[in-house]
Amino acid sequence: MNLGSLKPPAGSRKKRKRVGRGDGSGHGGTAGKGDKGQKARSGGGPRPSFEGGQMPLSRRLPKRGFHNPFSRIIGIVNVGQLERFPQGTVIDGELLVKSGLIKRQVEAIKILGEGAVERALSVKVDLISKAAREKIINAGGTILEVN
Repeated sequence: MNLGSLKPPAGSRKKRKRVGRGDGSGHGGTAGKGDKGQKARSGGGPRPSFEGGQMPLSRRLPKRGFHNPFSRIIGIVNVGQLERFPQGTVIDGELLVKSGLIKRQVEAIKILGEGAVERALSVKVDLISKAAREKIINAGGTILEVN
């Protein structure tokens, strides 16, 4: 056996249906679309959301809530989670993403005050709560807010 003698199994390769290529093909004339009507026309058929005149799903469902187009996605990290870093580490957004504390794309990072921190850490973030600021400074750390 060599590469030139390879063939697919019988019946596994089917010729595609060529419609509208004359009456001798068996698919000539109306090309399998039947006679006249919206679906027989070029580009015919209703729009994708059309349900035959029935009230569409998008209009049957209640409209609720409000989406603020100006909202920001803020990544939240608690002070207790910073305990995993060694003393003197400069903690910024890049390090938090690399360590897995922030898992998705965020516009800003905020440190909240839950938990305790015993090490002196340098924190470089966008936002920080009063409680978190107090705990980091009491542990001998420094805070740099980047806006």
